[in-house]
Amino acid sequence: MIRNTATGYGLIAIAFHWTMALLIAGMLALGLYMTSLPPTAADTFWYYQLHKSFGFVVLALAVLRLVWRVVNPAPKLPSGMSAFEKFLAHAGHTGLYGLMLALPLTGWIMVSASPWNIPTVLFNTLPVPHLPVPAFLGDKPAAEALMKELHENGAWLLIALLVAHIAAALKHHFLSRDTTLQRMISTRPARANG
Repeated sequence: MIRNTATGYGLIAIAFHWTMALLIAGMLALGLYMTSLPPTAADTFWYYQLHKSFGFVVLALAVLRLVWRVVNPAPKLPSGMSAFEKFLAHAGHTGLYGLMLALPLTGWIMVSASPWNIPTVLFNTLPVPHLPVPAFLGDKPAAEALMKELHENGAWLLIALLVAHIAAALKHHFLSRDTTLQRMISTRPARANG
């Protein structure tokens, strides 16, 4: 089953979900690690280039995932969910998608505004041009500082949303005993546990 159905996710949606989950977890861990290093440490530059490289991969996959979701809507939420739970599910997914786009973009603008003018070369192969820094962000140091703050705070917000997302999936599986988690693991029709 490639496409989503009314009751389950297809292979493409499942592949997007788990690929991005691994990439984002790695990006968050790498970001926390590299920002703890002294700027003069031997490998600091390499870690930042790796973080930027995977950031562009996340951005590209997030755009593709959104396109896939538009042309291939997600399955319906379980009928046993309250209106409030459905609201939280939609709000959480909107936040996750928004941050999947916002974090790479704020990082790209931050690098573009940096007075250091350090190039971004994806995986030491493909150079990526800097973005023009919009005038309303102020001069380059002000724009860099703002984007840095947005990027860092966005990363912490993403961590909080991921924890909530995982907790909700486990709640659905172990307490509600519905098929929410099962349908993101397998394309086989899931049956509720009780």
